[in-house]
Amino acid sequence: MRTLLISSLLLFSASAFAGGKFSLKSTDLKEGGKIEEKQVFNSFGCSGGNVAPELSWANAPAGTKSFALTVYDPDAPTGSGWWHWVVYNIPADTKELASGVGSGTGALPTGAVQGKTDFGSAGYGGPCPPQGDKPHHYIFTLYALKVDKLENVSADSSPAMIGFMLHANSLGTATLKTTYGRK
Repeated sequence: MRTLLISSLLLFSASAFAGGKFSLKSTDLKEGGKIEEKQVFNSFGCSGGNVAPELSWANAPAGTKSFALTVYDPDAPTGSGWWHWVVYNIPADTKELASGVGSGTGALPTGAVQGKTDFGSAGYGGPCPPQGDKPHHYIFTLYALKVDKLENVSADSSPAMIGFMLHANSLGTATLKTTYGRK
């Protein structure tokens, strides 16, 4: 009995790791690292390139029918953080968003939609924390969704509404956390 239990546990462990963990990575960003000027916003006193970073992912949960991506700054001095980028209805066969996608220099996958950010428009808006503030954290979250597309959201839906729908339909998430600050 004990041998059977140990064998079962080993088989379960091997199959759990065979597919790997749902992960999000970037050639432009490093986990825990500082965002480069290329990705920084170009307004509000910042003069970055405002180019959306390359992002790729692997090992989505079984049953994934689409993806969504959000970029959120919980440290923004608003009382509710700041949404820098919202993309949803990314087809399930997509494994990467190239550098510049979402900031006007590359096309989104067919069917993908960019939601409105806290800058007031759709598209990538890079970091630009207040000058002299501590470095802010930027959380890139990729959602694996159990639906082909989000229902009940429109072009003028708030990031909070889209976030609500993401959480209601999520099979799992992968994150990449970065920082940026201005002196």
